[in-house]
Amino acid sequence: MPDVAFINGSFVPLAEAKISIDDRGFQFGDGVYEVIRTYKGRPFALEAHWARLERSAAALDLTQPYSRADWTSHVLEGIKRATYPEAKIYIQLSRGAAPRDHVYPAQVAPTVVMTVREFHPLDKSVPAAGVEAMTIEDIRWGRCDIKSLNLLANVFARQQAKQAHVFEAILVKEGLVTEGAVSNVMVVRGGTVMTAPEGPRILSGVTRAVVLDLARSGGLPIQERFVTQADLYEADEVFLTGTTVEVLAVVRIDGKVIGNGRPGPIAQRLASDFTRLVG
Repeated sequence: MPDVAFINGSFVPLAEAKISIDDRGFQFGDGVYEVIRTYKGRPFALEAHWARLERSAAALDLTQPYSRADWTSHVLEGIKRATYPEAKIYIQLSRGAAPRDHVYPAQVAPTVVMTVREFHPLDKSVPAAGVEAMTIEDIRWGRCDIKSLNLLANVFARQQAKQAHVFEAILVKEGLVTEGAVSNVMVVRGGTVMTAPEGPRILSGVTRAVVLDLARSGGLPIQERFVTQADLYEADEVFLTGTTVEVLAVVRIDGKVIGNGRPGPIAQRLASDFTRLVG
């Protein structure tokens, strides 16, 4: 089964995909992206991903080359060509190729890159046991709500997590929990689900929104507010949400046991609800 690439309107084998060295996505990180996954061959929550792509592009004054219908058509064609049982679709939109200058030109054709690769979900033993995390300082730029290509702080966070032999790095800014390096973070205390509010300090995940809707429809109280690092340690439950992790309980943070050290009932319930939704 082939990994598939799509470059500026054309499908090509991944090994043959090329863009200009003058592309501003490469030179400056001047672009945005989305990651979509499939369930039983069907892409999940496309409209939410397109809405976020549009918001991110507009925030950076990037030209949108395709309508939502066009994007969807390209994604479905890529899935068809790759033929993977489950796939991860990466979409990148950059400002395009131009002579290197911090000031971007008034007219430049955007560069569209899409790849379709096989997706390997977490082994079932991982969510069953829960994962460990660590906290680190959030040193990202001030517009985390834009899903931009500038991910160096996230790269360092994930590398630190790997070196510490934990699953995720939870980012903390001025004592307040923002999100994970590749996930959103939710905290349960007294039956209430708490998570950082939408705004420039977090990237509001598509899965985050789906899980909050599931929680509300299930009658769970929700508070979209920042919690402290101390709140993490004292929580009844902590769990992550994201496209690739879905709903994933955290059972230890910075070496401290969360709750009873096992995935809690609310995380398990929401994970089950999510599985039924996508199934």
